[in-house]
Amino acid sequence: MDLDDLPQGRPSDTMTSLAKEDLDRLSVAELEERIVTLEAELARTRAKLDGATKFRSAADGLFRR
Repeated sequence: MDLDDLPQGRPSDTMTSLAKEDLDRLSVAELEERIVTLEAELARTRAKLDGATKFRSAADGLFRR
């Protein structure tokens, strides 16, 4: 699965589409690839959340002076 193959639109639309996708048609190798891709996206999302949280804390600290 390539990230380019994912449906475009709002993130919630993409998540809904992924959750509804029929996994029965996928081979073992395709399922493993899907897991690797989803884990990479999860790590990327967690890193973005961590950065956003740190940025927000720094901004809050700056403006509370």
